[in-house]
Amino acid sequence: MGTEANPQQLHVDTYLVASGRPGRSPGASVNVPVELTSTYAADGAVNYARSGNPTWNAFEEALGGLEGGRALVHASGMGAISAALSLVPARGTVLAPDTTYNGTGDLLDAHEQAGGTVVRVHATDTAGFLAALESADLLWLESPTNPLMDVTELDVVLARSRELGVTSVVDNTLSTPLLCRPLSLGADVVVHSVTKYLSGHSDVVLGATVVGDTERGREIGERLRRHRTLHGAIAGPMEVFLALRGLRTLAVRFERASASAAELARRLEGHPSVARVRYPGSGAILSIDVAGDADAAERVCAATRLWLHSTSLGGVESQLERRRRHPSESREVPANLLRLSVGIEHVDDLWADLDRALAAV
Repeated sequence: MGTEANPQQLHVDTYLVASGRPGRSPGASVNVPVELTSTYAADGAVNYARSGNPTWNAFEEALGGLEGGRALVHASGMGAISAALSLVPARGTVLAPDTTYNGTGDLLDAHEQAGGTVVRVHATDTAGFLAALESADLLWLESPTNPLMDVTELDVVLARSRELGVTSVVDNTLSTPLLCRPLSLGADVVVHSVTKYLSGHSDVVLGATVVGDTERGREIGERLRRHRTLHGAIAGPMEVFLALRGLRTLAVRFERASASAAELARRLEGHPSVARVRYPGSGAILSIDVAGDADAAERVCAATRLWLHSTSLGGVESQLERRRRHPSESREVPANLLRLSVGIEHVDDLWADLDRALAAV
């Protein structure tokens, strides 16, 4: 790519706008074009589009710089998660929080069914993680966890993982690189559902992995790239173009949504229809335990008019969902828990709609 945007020299807001651009020459396009081709002429860097695409390169450059490493774009968040979990030996041991994103949980269950081992530790049990690392082949972390919003001491656990030579992966989807850069804390791989905050407009399905720009990182990165190519979980260039466009506004979107989430968490504390507020103190996601049972929580979802009752998160629109409506959700998640993804609407409008819906309890 042409524009030299160094995240160490620029404010992150500026870097997001400047990165992944074509070179500046007279008459050049401001944006990288969508490269719609399956095949390339022989003897070039790429000969078939399952291996690479210039539109991918622009997004990967931008995200890699943002995380402080080298990025690969995948067809979906699950594609990225699957690639990262492919780093585990066939009958190896994975150490993970006792609650994770349920798609990750399904893949961990499949690993066990295939003869592997999964050791689950509560996300806040640092001593438990440190002890279990001694026999682990791969460490999987989310911080905060989805949807319980528990926070792990990433720096402590990742440092010990690095000392022991245990491959470590951090799903950074909820925090985004604006709140956390796991590679700088010692992680080997960062995973993103690009569908969520990075893209931010609920119109693409994509994932990404990021590794460090070191000898170890490049070796792991090549394994991830090979998995992507051989398994065919590749991204469409139009989706990647849209994700790069969405990335331009990540800082302003996330700042607005996070401020509103903090205010909503404050207002929800002590609300008569809320038994518990689960908010880690930053970010744009919070969860609440509705006073009552699963039916009470479903009534809240059905009663909103502005909040969208839907299963995703990280878009400009505010979304909420009772997570245990999904059979694969962890039994550790209370049946009356609602996950709230705060968008960029005015906070008073969001509050009025939510407060009115909570009256349905």
